[in-house]
Amino acid sequence: MFKQITFAAAGLMTLAACVVAPGPAAATPTIEEAGPMLTILTSADPETQFMALVLTKSAKANGEAPRILLCSAAADLALVDAPESATKPLQPLGASPQGLLKALMADGVPVEVCAIYLPNRPFGPEALIEGVGVATPNDMGAVIAQPGETILSF
Repeated sequence: MFKQITFAAAGLMTLAACVVAPGPAAATPTIEEAGPMLTILTSADPETQFMALVLTKSAKANGEAPRILLCSAAADLALVDAPESATKPLQPLGASPQGLLKALMADGVPVEVCAIYLPNRPFGPEALIEGVGVATPNDMGAVIAQPGETILSF
């Protein structure tokens, strides 16, 4: 009987070790494996804009496939002649919101302004930084409806 209890105890300890022991760490997904991510930025506050872009950059570095939609006052970041708040360097990185936006674009992140931004301004698409598109409601609706879509809104 002692032998049976010893084997039973050994079996329970092995089972407990399997339940408690962590499995192998998950690898960071590749861009091909990553889910889509949409950052919607509407805030006029430069620190909020900058933090939204920092988080988007970090998510991309961790395997997400982001795109950025700029609406309302935040779309001013996409102007060739952007306001000073968009181009003033912020600490601790010493970069501006517009500078970080351009860096994300150079890294392949698509950037678009909301469909109603330009029709409500005294300028057209020529005022936008090269490479910035104009979103359509149908296209953005399809992006938002994608399975697994992560949406950040600032």
